[in-house]
Amino acid sequence: MLGVILFASFFILVFLNVPIAVSLGLSSLIGLTVGGHSFSMFPSIMYTAIGKFTLLAIPFFILAGVIMDYAGISRRLIKFATVCVGHRKSGLISVVVITSCFFAAISGSGPATVAALGSILIPAMAKAGHNKAMSAALMSASGAIGIIIPPSIAFVVYASIADVSVGKLFSGGIIPGILVGVAYLFAAQYSSRNNKEIIEQPKATQPEIWQAFKDAFWGLLTPVIILGGIYGGIFTPTEAAGVAVVYGLVVGIFIYKEIKLKHLWEIFVDSAISSGTVMYIVAAASVFAWLLSTSHIASNISSAILSVATSKTLALLMINVIFLIAGCFLDANSAFYILVPIMMPIVHAFEIDPIHFGVFITTNMAIGQITPPVGINLYVACNIAQISVGEICKKILPFLVAGIIALLILTFIPAITTFLPNLIYS
Repeated sequence: MLGVILFASFFILVFLNVPIAVSLGLSSLIGLTVGGHSFSMFPSIMYTAIGKFTLLAIPFFILAGVIMDYAGISRRLIKFATVCVGHRKSGLISVVVITSCFFAAISGSGPATVAALGSILIPAMAKAGHNKAMSAALMSASGAIGIIIPPSIAFVVYASIADVSVGKLFSGGIIPGILVGVAYLFAAQYSSRNNKEIIEQPKATQPEIWQAFKDAFWGLLTPVIILGGIYGGIFTPTEAAGVAVVYGLVVGIFIYKEIKLKHLWEIFVDSAISSGTVMYIVAAASVFAWLLSTSHIASNISSAILSVATSKTLALLMINVIFLIAGCFLDANSAFYILVPIMMPIVHAFEIDPIHFGVFITTNMAIGQITPPVGINLYVACNIAQISVGEICKKILPFLVAGIIALLILTFIPAITTFLPNLIYS
């Protein structure tokens, strides 16, 4: 009974367009009341959930992403990618995917990647003859790679729930993120195959390429410092997030000189709002997950799924379907707190590697960022491109198909995910 009330109240609030964080909090309060628990447990559980050293990486990575944007790194990365491959017919398409992968390794967030790069790339693609709706769809899909390629906020949240290594998750997400990017590259080329209006950019000279590389060097060095420091054992992922903040400030203030003292207030406010949103979702979702666990709802659902899933292949397919549906309505952080406790017994029963599991469910949630009706990346791109949601939805289908194909490859070939973690941490 409690489970029905908990989920029913949550989905009713979501369909009434109540924000996800508030929906989680209100449904959890209803669940506490029905379950006969004291309201005083609500703040206690929330504080316990977010008072973890691992989760400290989230506000730092968000702050680092905002700093990198203000420092002009995104613009320089785009310029470098453009002079390298922009002269080809599919050049700007490649630029979108390549720069999204690089910026993803800085921001760790899908919507942040779309917002930072889309304001430059969507108008540039439209000017070069690409369909504006297709350009926005490509930017939305490529931006979603931000939660797969490390450093990923979603990975940090999953690691805190499943009690696995953040470093292993980060290394496990590199190849899958690139694979998804390649899939989106093919989808964009397919969508543009009959477009005769595309204008090829002039081929850059060697001096122009060298100059663009020098300008982008400090931005290109960012993921090397963050990930190299983690994998080299120099600092933890949480410490790496702090290093990224300091590095971004040094680059933005003293090297590129685009961040002034007057910008610091805006930077801190922007990052505080984003961090507060994420951490409140984590806190509210933790109460929801606690109710699922203590009332044995999670174990009962797990048992029901195990009774139906007669093989590992069927179990993997069922997990993907559940997370794909969840991704249509929930962000990754909320979905992980609600669903991971339910799925972990299934993961253990079929001996699924928890790193592999974490990466492919995160890929599910990345696809969810471009899946109507909630796909947040679509709305960010629509706002930049000044088009309707209906227009972008017509062009997003090839990217959804490409993303699902890549997802299935990742799901059924675990070595793609586990190769680097096993190599680095063996």
